Formats: sequence, C-alpha cells, structure tokens
Amino acid sequence: MSILIVLVLAVAAVAVFRGQLSNSLRYRTCQSRVWRRAFPGASRKDIREFLALVVSAFSFRDSDRLRFRPDDEVLGISRAAHPHKRPTDVADIETLATALQKRYGVMLAEGWYDGLTLGALFRKVQSVRTDHAMAA
Repeated sequence: MSILIVLVLAVAAVAVFRGQLSNSLRYRTCQSRVWRRAFPGASRKDIREFLALVVSAFSFRDSDRLRFRPDDEVLGISRAAHPHKRPTDVADIETLATALQKRYGVMLAEGWYDGLTLGALFRKVQSVRTDHAMAA
C-alpha cells in the first residue's frame, strides 16, 4: 500500500511541476519593454504570438511568455524546461523547429548555433514576414 502512495505522490509532483519555469525565470517581471526596445518596429501582437509559440514548444504556461527576454538562449530555455534531461535530448527544440516552420516558414536548422537567442530567432521571423509582405 505504501508503494502505491509513493507512486501517486510522484505522479502528482510531476503533474504539478511540468510546465513551470525555473526559479531564475519564474520571478522575472514582465519583459515586454525589453522586447519593444529591442524590436521597435514589431507590433506587440507579433511579439506575443512569437513568444506564445516558444512557450508552447517548451510546455510552459502561456501566461509566462512575457517573462522571456530577447537575450535568452534557446538551449538555456531547454535546460530550464527539463533540468533532469541530458543535454543531447532535443525533443522540445524539434517541437519548436516544427512550429516555427509551420507558422512562419522559418527553418531553425538553417540558422542554428549553440548561442542562438530568442531575439535572433525573432529577427529571423520578422525578416521572413517582411520578405513575404514585400513579395505580395
């Protein structure tokens, strides 16, 4: 009977903590001003949609999307999302790559480097959107 209780508590703990930000991110204030300063030509809607895609890919809550900054590294976010996994486990980055390709037509693999930041990724998204707008 005690093994069953331990298992139930373990499953409950995983359910509670899944999708929660690490302490370093959880206590950040809203970073929308930082995003607006870094991308003055981007609309608030564009920034929020991009960040919603990112938090969804990493299984964070949508309400946490504005806690991320343009200088946050994609690999750092992956490590924060899954601190218990090996660094070579990139399932969430693959999820992000698929979502970026579907939503924006951006191929993450084409511009990937280990220090890739959300700001650099958003810049790529914005340039693709601008190219599509100019072609239309």
